[in-house]
Amino acid sequence: MKHIFAILALLGAVGIGAPAWADETPAGVSATSTAMTLAQAPSAMAEVAAATAAATAATTAAAPVATLSKADNAWIMVCAALVILMSLPGLALFYGGLVRTKNMLSVLMQVFVTFALISVLWVVYGYSLAFTEGGSFFGVLDKVFLKGITADSLGATFSKGVFISELTFVIFQGAFAAITCCLIVGAFAERAKFAAILVFMVIWFTLSYAPMAHMVWYWAGPDAYVDAAAAEAAGATAGFLFQKGALDFAGGTVVHINAAVAGLVGAFMIGKRIGYGRESMAPHSLTFTMIGASLLWVGWFGFNAGSALEASGGSALAMVNTWLATACATMSWMLAEWMIKGKPSMLGAASGAVAGLVAITPAAGFVGVMGAIVIGLLAGVICLWGVNGLKHLLGADDSLDVFGVHGVGGILGAILTGVFAAPSLGGTGVYDYVANAVGEYDMTAQVISQLWGVGTVIIWSGVVSVVAFKLVDLVIGLRVPEDEEREGLDITSHGESAYHY
Repeated sequence: MKHIFAILALLGAVGIGAPAWADETPAGVSATSTAMTLAQAPSAMAEVAAATAAATAATTAAAPVATLSKADNAWIMVCAALVILMSLPGLALFYGGLVRTKNMLSVLMQVFVTFALISVLWVVYGYSLAFTEGGSFFGVLDKVFLKGITADSLGATFSKGVFISELTFVIFQGAFAAITCCLIVGAFAERAKFAAILVFMVIWFTLSYAPMAHMVWYWAGPDAYVDAAAAEAAGATAGFLFQKGALDFAGGTVVHINAAVAGLVGAFMIGKRIGYGRESMAPHSLTFTMIGASLLWVGWFGFNAGSALEASGGSALAMVNTWLATACATMSWMLAEWMIKGKPSMLGAASGAVAGLVAITPAAGFVGVMGAIVIGLLAGVICLWGVNGLKHLLGADDSLDVFGVHGVGGILGAILTGVFAAPSLGGTGVYDYVANAVGEYDMTAQVISQLWGVGTVIIWSGVVSVVAFKLVDLVIGLRVPEDEEREGLDITSHGESAYHY
C-alpha cells in the first residue's frame, strides 16, 4: 500500500501544485473541444407550429427550427464504428500479441467483455451522468435508459444551428467510454481474476469515467452563447474542468490519463507476475501486435476526427494531425531505440505509433501541422523513457505499459495542447461564441488550465481506483491462485486455449 500512496504523491504533484496558483478565470470556451449538451428536438407538433408561424408571419422573423445535418450525422456514425474497431479487434489484438501464449484468450476475453459491459452501462445510466446538466462533477439521472431520447432528438455540434442525432452522439461517446475501460486491463494482464476485473470496471466507470467526461466535456452548447449574460449563465452549468478552460479535443485526460492511472494503481495493488524480472515474458506474437496497432491507427481517425462532431475543416485538421503525429512518433521511438539497443524493433515501431496517437488526442483539432510534428516526435522519445526508465523507477509490473504510453503520452499531449493551440504557433486558438470569432490567446493561462485538467484526473482516478480495487479485493479477491497463474488463465479461467498444436 505504501507504493500506492508514493506513486499518487508523485503523479499528483502537478495537480497539487498547479491549481494552487492557477488563475480562476477560464482561458476560454473552445469551438472544437469534445464537449456538448444535447437538447432534445422539438416535438412534431412544435415543428408544425413553428413552420406555420414562419409561413404566415409577413413582417416578423420567426426563430429557426432546429434540423438535422444529414452529412454531419452520417460522418459521426462512421466515426463511431471506427472507434468500435479500435477496441474490437484493434486493442484486443494489440494486447493479445503482447502476452504469453497461455494468456492470449484471457486478454481477448477481458477486452471483449469489458467493451460489452460498459456499452450496456453507458445506455443504462452512464450517458445521463456524463451529459446532462447537473453539478460541476456529475450530471443527473434524467436520461437513464436513454429516457426521452428518440429518433428525432437532436444534439448540438460546435457550430450554431448545426445538429446531429442525439442517438449518434450516444453511440459515439459510448464507444469512448468502453475503450477507456478496456485500456486498463493491459496494466495487470496475466494474473487478475476475471470476475474481479468486471466488478472493478463497474465501480470505476461509474465513479471515475462518467464524472471526468462530465467535468471536461459537458457544456450548454454553442447556441446558448447569444450574448455576454447568456454566456455567463451557460458557463455556470458546464463541467468543472470546462469552466477552468481545459482543452481536451478527444480524450487526453478523460480517456488516456484516466485509464493509465487506474491501470498503474491496479498493477501495484495486484502485484507483480510470478517470475517477473527472472523469467522471459516476451510477447508471443508481434504479428498480432502489429495488426492491432494498425487497426488502432485507422480507428483513431474516427476517435479524433469524429470529435469535431461535424464533417468540417476542423475534422480534416484533426485527421491530418492524427496521421502525421503518429508517423513522427513511430520514427522517433524507432530511431531512439535503434541508437540505444543497436537494432530497430517491430515492437518499438508499434509502441511508438500508439504513443503518437495518444499524445495528439487532446490536441488534434487545436494545433497546426507543425505542432503535430513536434508533439509526435517528443511522444516517441518520452514514452520510450516512460516504458523503460520511469517504469523501473516506479517498480510496478505494468504488464503492457499502459501508464508508460497512455499516461505519459496523455500528460505530454495535454500540456502541449496549451502551447501549440496558440494562433502564433499555427494553432486554432480558442473560439469566442459571443463575438463569433477567435478570441485573444493567453498561452500561460491556457497551460495552467491544462495543468488543472492533468492534476484533477490524476488525483480523481487515483483515489477512485484505490478504493475500487480495495473493495473488490475484500469481496472477491483480485488475483488468481499461484498454480492457476503458472498454468495460464486461458485454461484455468476460461477452459479454452488460443492454439492447438
